[in-house]
Amino acid sequence: MSESIRRALETRLNAMSPALATAFENVTYTPSEGTPYQRANMLPAEPDNSTQGPGMRTERGIFQVSLYYPPGGGSADAQARADALIAWFKRGTSMTHAGVTTIVPRTPKKSPGFNQDGRYVVPVSIPYQADIFG
Repeated sequence: MSESIRRALETRLNAMSPALATAFENVTYTPSEGTPYQRANMLPAEPDNSTQGPGMRTERGIFQVSLYYPPGGGSADAQARADALIAWFKRGTSMTHAGVTTIVPRTPKKSPGFNQDGRYVVPVSIPYQADIFG
């Protein structure tokens, strides 16, 4: 997976308003008690080599953003943030980093919420794809 894809997706996530603290992969993060946060993970799929030779490949996968909310407050705030995240990364969204353009080819998917480690969690799966040349 191209690091440019990750940077494009993470940069867009960081630009979302209102901001929410984010735990990125392999970066130390300690959540604050009683405060919501989100965790971002890249879930790459197998590259598609639809052309002969080494010239181009299509990278695809899921940018998984899991929303973690304090317990006892109901689901409304987490569900509203998930809906806002889906709108922010709506189908057709295009992001470019270091010459690589990443697009959201399908509408992101919100999964059912569940309780984990004393938090209410709502995962949002954002599909991505990018053509990598060279």
